Amino acid sequence: MSPRRREGPAATRLSRRDMVAEALAGVLQRPGRSVLTLLGTVLGVGAFVAVLGLTSTATGQIGTSFSILQDTTVTVDDTGATARDATGVRDTAMDFPADTDERLGRLNGVVDGGLWWNVPLRHPTVSARPDVTAAASGTVGNDLTGLRVLAASPGALRAMQPSLSTGTLFNEFHQRHKERVCLLGATAARLLGITRVDNQPAVFVDGAAYTVLGIIRTTQRLPQSLLSVLIPSRTALDAYGAPADDPAQALIRTRTGAAPLVARQAPLALLPAHPGFLRAVPPPDPHALRDQVNTDMSGLFLGLAAICLVVGAVGIANTTLVSVLERTAEIGLRRALGARRRHITAQFLTESTALGALGGLTGTAIGVAVVIGTALARHWTAVLQPYAVLPAPLMGVAVGFLAGLYPALRAAHIEPLEALRR
Repeated sequence: MSPRRREGPAATRLSRRDMVAEALAGVLQRPGRSVLTLLGTVLGVGAFVAVLGLTSTATGQIGTSFSILQDTTVTVDDTGATARDATGVRDTAMDFPADTDERLGRLNGVVDGGLWWNVPLRHPTVSARPDVTAAASGTVGNDLTGLRVLAASPGALRAMQPSLSTGTLFNEFHQRHKERVCLLGATAARLLGITRVDNQPAVFVDGAAYTVLGIIRTTQRLPQSLLSVLIPSRTALDAYGAPADDPAQALIRTRTGAAPLVARQAPLALLPAHPGFLRAVPPPDPHALRDQVNTDMSGLFLGLAAICLVVGAVGIANTTLVSVLERTAEIGLRRALGARRRHITAQFLTESTALGALGGLTGTAIGVAVVIGTALARHWTAVLQPYAVLPAPLMGVAVGFLAGLYPALRAAHIEPLEALRR
């Protein structure tokens, strides 16, 4: 007969179901502490989702703004002074032709276009009264308040896309007959104390009267016009001569997508004999600037999200470690009844991972709600990328697992006899 094999105690085992039940019991045992522990992970994951979602949404709006404004604006600079010195050609003080508006209007893709420049007045006095004593003494003046006197053609005015608070724009009739009329920017009108034009107020520039036709509230292009007095370009040429220190510039509003073509054709259309005297400036590449804004925003806010995740990990680790210390006797009893070290490690890791998973899910939901709520409030189109939303709960799981690793290992190394003595 073969000797009977002595049977030892059966190996203990911890099923997955029992492990999850024990972990949930540990989490729900102290709900207040568990909720406070979740906050760090909730903030971190929520910030991660919200930042990527808002960045994608804002980037779309930036692209739309560029398409409307930047991608439809071309400027043409008068560089003829430098070119004339190099070639020895002597021409007029301003290289733009008198019919600039008409030539630009004939180019395919141009909506509106015309000339503007700073009127060559060294220290003009601007006043709403016929006597300029108050202006000369410094109460209102270009040298102190920053008021400018700009010359603009009707085409340039339309290209600016101004919005008037009252009155009307000067037109080709005023331009052709060199009428002494003007427009006021909103800031200039406020400084001069003019709020209405139905009583035909006048502005006096160095004592010369200009009837105010309208007040510009906002403008899409040429924002310096809000702090300026604008007069017809032919009136400015007749009264003050061609631009001196600041050369004239053409402002062109194009259809979407036509700006590069217009920039290539405008110098030749305006000055066929010497197109090199004019330099067209096409709109900047919107994609490069949009990508730069996207990168800057993402880098800044993702750094804040990472800090929140670190805070959440520290909170979970601290709570799990405190739980280990509080439950030392329980751990000793489990070990005495046959629980192995890996069972204790798995139990506490499951608790911390469950906390991280709950925080990740909650944070993801909050982040998505923030993106959608912001888009609705701003009348934007919400953009949520799958790579930003789907991995977010897994980030919470990873944070909870890593945060609970040290406390779980510490709990597993508690000796049963020593634990039961406490």
